[in-house]
Amino acid sequence: MSDEQDPYRGHPAPDDAPLTQYIQALIQRLRALDRRRPLLWDLTVTGFWVLFAVLDYSTGGWRTVARNVEAPEPLVLLMSLCFSVPLLWRRSRPVTVLVLLAPVSLVNIWTGAVVQAAFLQLIPAYTIALRLPLRTLAWSAVLMCLPAAAGAIRIPGAADRQLVSYLWGFAFVALLGIAVRTRREYTEALVERAHRLERERDQQAQLAAAAERARIAREMHDIIGHNLSVITGLADGGAYAAAKSPERAGQALEAIGTTSRQALAELRRVLGVLREQAPAADLTPQPSLGDLDTLLTGVREAGLPVRLTVHGTPPPAPASPGRQLAVYRVVQESLTNTLKHAGPDATAEVTLTYTTTGLEVRATDSGGRQQTPEGEKTRGKPGGGRGISGMRERASLYNGTLESARLPAGGWQTRLRLPLEDAPP
Repeated sequence: MSDEQDPYRGHPAPDDAPLTQYIQALIQRLRALDRRRPLLWDLTVTGFWVLFAVLDYSTGGWRTVARNVEAPEPLVLLMSLCFSVPLLWRRSRPVTVLVLLAPVSLVNIWTGAVVQAAFLQLIPAYTIALRLPLRTLAWSAVLMCLPAAAGAIRIPGAADRQLVSYLWGFAFVALLGIAVRTRREYTEALVERAHRLERERDQQAQLAAAAERARIAREMHDIIGHNLSVITGLADGGAYAAAKSPERAGQALEAIGTTSRQALAELRRVLGVLREQAPAADLTPQPSLGDLDTLLTGVREAGLPVRLTVHGTPPPAPASPGRQLAVYRVVQESLTNTLKHAGPDATAEVTLTYTTTGLEVRATDSGGRQQTPEGEKTRGKPGGGRGISGMRERASLYNGTLESARLPAGGWQTRLRLPLEDAPP
């Protein structure tokens, strides 16, 4: 738990809080102090144990367990300081500290003084168990127990008991360090997993938002591109007919108004999903194969002769709404490109072919005698627009394929193949 997550950081725990929360709050404060000022913390801990060692010497407490109470007192004081002062480097260089304490421990057992500060060797041993590899921990056991084993030569019975005490003490701190280390690594793994899940959640949200933006962009491109092309054709035809046939010009203006209103209604439906609080959901169905006749009628009114041919028998179960929308948009985009690029003398043909496993759609135009070179170069050029790439994206959503290319004899053809059911691509 970090300082920011500590519920009692900076103020005491509530009066009705359990004892464990008081202890946890105190531990968090100590850890925070250690992180902010590690040197101050090391000096405090080392000073505490130096004071303990000096009091053990000054009060004569070492004589209660000593095997040789006649040991020189200056040597006892020196050994007490040698066992406690190096603890200042117990975290940065625990192995070095244990190596320096090994000869002091040998002198301590060999002289029979057996000062109690010798057990301070367990503190760097705990640090080794907490942070360093197990191989280093094994060598630490040798460094601690070897002086006691060597002392058995001098004082057989007493050294044996001292060796057993060292072994039990080392086993306790080693198991404690390994347990704390395991718990810490487990907690770090949980925290890392939580952070990874948060990153994955954010990435999934970004991918979903990008997919939704792409879908809306495709819909807006198809709606605006097609309707503007139809309006442009109607406006050009109306301007041409205004001088010779005012009635045809009025029909063109009426068709422009109808097409504009339809485009505006579709745009409102598509953009309505972007509102955070929509007053009511628009339940207007998306275009389907049944709306192809209406689409072709609008294109014919814009001045492009187009013919629809159907081969084969539609399956008993109709294609999914998404597949039908994909077919509709591909036909719409193909005819829009014909209106924009093929010239005024072009004709178009849409062919739907049903098979036992899928549906094939061909949209072909004848080009035109007055087709401009710029229009022919722009159609199908990478970066020239989003039409063909949008059609390919729609096809790939349903494991379909789309081909769009210039015909050798002139004109353009777009071919869409869609499976009627979900299948591996």
